Amino acid sequence: MNYFKTGLLLAALTGLFMAIGAALGGQSGMVIAFLVALAMNAFSYWNADKMVLRMHGAREVDARTAPELHEMIAGLARNAGLPMPKVYIIDNPQPNAFATGRNPENAAVAATTGILQTLSREELAGVMAHELAHVKNRDTLIMTVTATIAGAISMLANFAFFFGGNRNSNNGGLGIIGTLAVMILAPMGAALVQMAISRTREYAADRMGAMICGNPVWLASALEKISGAAHHIPNPSAERNPATAHMFIINPLSGQRMDNLFSTHPDTENRIRALMQQAQEMGNAAQPAAAGHDGPWSQATRANRGPWG
Repeated sequence: MNYFKTGLLLAALTGLFMAIGAALGGQSGMVIAFLVALAMNAFSYWNADKMVLRMHGAREVDARTAPELHEMIAGLARNAGLPMPKVYIIDNPQPNAFATGRNPENAAVAATTGILQTLSREELAGVMAHELAHVKNRDTLIMTVTATIAGAISMLANFAFFFGGNRNSNNGGLGIIGTLAVMILAPMGAALVQMAISRTREYAADRMGAMICGNPVWLASALEKISGAAHHIPNPSAERNPATAHMFIINPLSGQRMDNLFSTHPDTENRIRALMQQAQEMGNAAQPAAAGHDGPWSQATRANRGPWG
């Protein structure tokens, strides 16, 4: 059902893009908009992962440069039945993480230095399992396509300001009122659809990620910590590239921009509540994540490996 809903929302987003093209240029405008959407998605399919990682200054690490993180993700990938993804670290104090890639064979997961310093090993395992769930569900491709079309809609709406308002509405143009409506309503509509898609995929990734790491409480504890910190610690690369905000496990934007008018993430308390319910169903609600702020690099945690290692 979630995939059916996601498909419908993607179709609605594409339809909105084509409708703006039709409003600007009639039938030929709609056709051009459709072709542009196809071209942008084709480009995104092959290059979006590299673009996103570059936007956030991510550096690739391996078993030699980040042995504990690499080993953890390798174990979680085995649990999920996935190929080993590429692993990246982002020098950013805000605790956060995301996954990208067009398919499981070409996936990458990225974690900020902030999240490595903030979470316990168990909590970090919950977060990275969530990101691997996105890979397994192929959400990384879905969210890339969503971001591309939503960004194109905003661009086309701005384009309408320069060309739509200069044409007489009686001669097939938008007119000034129609142009203003497109400029305001189209990006809002795109944001709402993008938000709905992201929320659907986040809940599914939370549930599957909890199963991959073995304990929903670990992810719930991580979400609580990350959410609290993300509101106080800025993420400059995300602020410069707000179209990528939906890819992170928690909204990385500060809320100081209009881009945050519609959040692309579900309410954190609702996510935690769902995870705690899942923990009761799995029978491990009484196994909380380790307390403190050791981070995954503490030598003391080596002997306390969970089912991921």
